Amino acid sequence: MGYYSPELTYMGCVTLRRLAWHLGKPMTKSLEILITQTAIKMAGMNPGKVCGRCKDKSICDHCLFNDQSNSKGEQS
Repeated sequence: MGYYSPELTYMGCVTLRRLAWHLGKPMTKSLEILITQTAIKMAGMNPGKVCGRCKDKSICDHCLFNDQSNSKGEQS
């Protein structure tokens, strides 16, 4: 499966920059942290909902949305 790198809007970029300053990390690391924390939160609130619509089953054992994986404390 190919990778897609979305472009941020101006507001998305300046918001990410401010969050990065707050975290004391580069924007790339901050974005990764935000995505990971959002995935964990969503998986806890709605287990299985993201999995039900997933189109890439290649990393299910390590996926943050997989409640089986999360219960073991695994993160990629």
